[in-house]
Amino acid sequence: MLATRKAFILSAPALVVLVAFFVVPLALTLVESLRDGGGWTLERYASVLSQRSFRVALVRSLKLGALVTGIAALVGYPAAYAISKLERGKRTLLMSLIILPLMTNPVARTYAWFVVMGRHGIINRGLLALGLAERPIKILYTEGAIAVGLLQLFLPLMLLSLVSALENVPAELEEAARSLGANGFRAFRRVVLPLSADGLVIGGTLVFTGSITAYVTPAILGGTRVLMLSTLLYQKAMTLMDWEGATVVAVVMLLLAVGLNALLRRLRPREAM
Repeated sequence: MLATRKAFILSAPALVVLVAFFVVPLALTLVESLRDGGGWTLERYASVLSQRSFRVALVRSLKLGALVTGIAALVGYPAAYAISKLERGKRTLLMSLIILPLMTNPVARTYAWFVVMGRHGIINRGLLALGLAERPIKILYTEGAIAVGLLQLFLPLMLLSLVSALENVPAELEEAARSLGANGFRAFRRVVLPLSADGLVIGGTLVFTGSITAYVTPAILGGTRVLMLSTLLYQKAMTLMDWEGATVVAVVMLLLAVGLNALLRRLRPREAM
């Protein structure tokens, strides 16, 4: 009892900050989206959901969010697994290199892609030099450009989550599985994957949430034609001054993030529970 009380006292400042600056603003946003004058209504949601621009942005955001999260998991798991098996010094060096891009301004990182994917960028110059294209192809201002930018932006978060989880998986368990006849893939699927599932849930939530809420990357690489929920929110709030509609879009984005986290927790391997 004393230990529990002491732990609560030590965590109280963090809880106060979390409630004051995170929970309360989100609760106020949700309440504001449901109130109209002195009553409660869903009319704002019905109005926004009926707009074609919202439906297009919602589908595109979900598609790109799922695509980026899936690719990040497929690329991140082997890389994180290999990093977790390295010696401490080498692992620390690679982790530092993974964190390094996070210290760079997202605007600068996104604009750097113009050098690669622009009309006269590295990709187009390479295709023209190899004779694979007669004229520069359009890469920027497409969904593919946004997906690449988001993947580069949030892949480190997936790697950090997976490495942290894999470091806590005892190596003896995988060795025991192999000694009992399991091959490498089976040992990974039945032992490593379930025990590191929490890292996948956290990484998947961070990548998906970041992908559907990021504004800078879709706005720069997608332009005004490739509309996503984040850019739609900005347009409603800053261009159209439709604060009620912007509030609804913000709540939808929040619900998508919470729903994805709940879905990942439900779908994770049962052995990890």
